[in-house]
Amino acid sequence: MALTLYIHPLASFCHKVLIAFYENEVPFTAETVDLMDPGEAADHLARWPVGKIPVLYDSDRDRIVAETTVIIEYVGERYPGPVPLLPDDPEARLEARLWDRFFDLYVSQPVQKIVTDRIRPEGRNDPHGVADARRTLDTAYAMIEARMAERTWACGEAFTLADCAALPGLFFAGIVQPFPADAANLSAYFERLLARPSVRRTLTEARPFFSMFPYRDAMPERFLRD
Repeated sequence: MALTLYIHPLASFCHKVLIAFYENEVPFTAETVDLMDPGEAADHLARWPVGKIPVLYDSDRDRIVAETTVIIEYVGERYPGPVPLLPDDPEARLEARLWDRFFDLYVSQPVQKIVTDRIRPEGRNDPHGVADARRTLDTAYAMIEARMAERTWACGEAFTLADCAALPGLFFAGIVQPFPADAANLSAYFERLLARPSVRRTLTEARPFFSMFPYRDAMPERFLRD
């Protein structure tokens, strides 16, 4: 097996795939893509014209695989490891996929809106869009708080694909819009995620790049040291 994962170490969607790979000790090579470099950007667009990361290349099958959930499922089915990230039971499998999409669409994407607005040129900001994103995060926080009242992980007692999606979104969301003070279940879930070895490894590798994060000034000190 020869897997190459094209990433940027600061990108939350790349973190999602890295967590899944580290959970299952997937052998792969990580290649950082600098989309600001014209040559690297052109090479990446040749791989995946949408231009997003991460993207996986499986040289054994000469196949490009894009989109985080598809990458994780692709590797899980063809190169399974010790941690099945999708349950065998069809109903539980649907639940894991639902909450995977939930964390991507209603946590990670609103965070991206808020973060990218901070680095827009003066006069090009979108305050209405940012306000909508913050309201989406408030709704997501309330839903997670209620859901995690009687669960260890997003879909029960087993760590799944949904938890791989949860950590990156919540990590950056908690910086741009801190969790409510009374969201004890959400906060406890986040701490359990942070204690996971795959998560610690992913964040340790990302730490040298945290200075590039537009909300670096709001990042808690504990994330900036070992």
